[in-house]
Amino acid sequence: MYQTILSPLVTEKAAALGEKGQVAFRVPLSATKPEIKASVEGLFGVTVVTVNTLIVKGKTKRVRGREGQRSDWKKAVVRLAEGQSIDLTTGLA
Repeated sequence: MYQTILSPLVTEKAAALGEKGQVAFRVPLSATKPEIKASVEGLFGVTVVTVNTLIVKGKTKRVRGREGQRSDWKKAVVRLAEGQSIDLTTGLA
């Protein structure tokens, strides 16, 4: 389960999703929706209603005149059951 959920996303957009009962995570490119759902339910003890995923394309950056490419990564937005929440500030044991 720890290989499926790499880290929570702590951004302004993710905070806005938190008010709607959704939480965003960074996951491996190979992770599937059922794997993500099982990992979130197992790690945090909550009920997951839906999982939406998207692949964030890496940006082209320039360092000392040479172009490089950042890696692509996958984002998972998990919608929790009504009345449930995940407190990301406490961390995992």
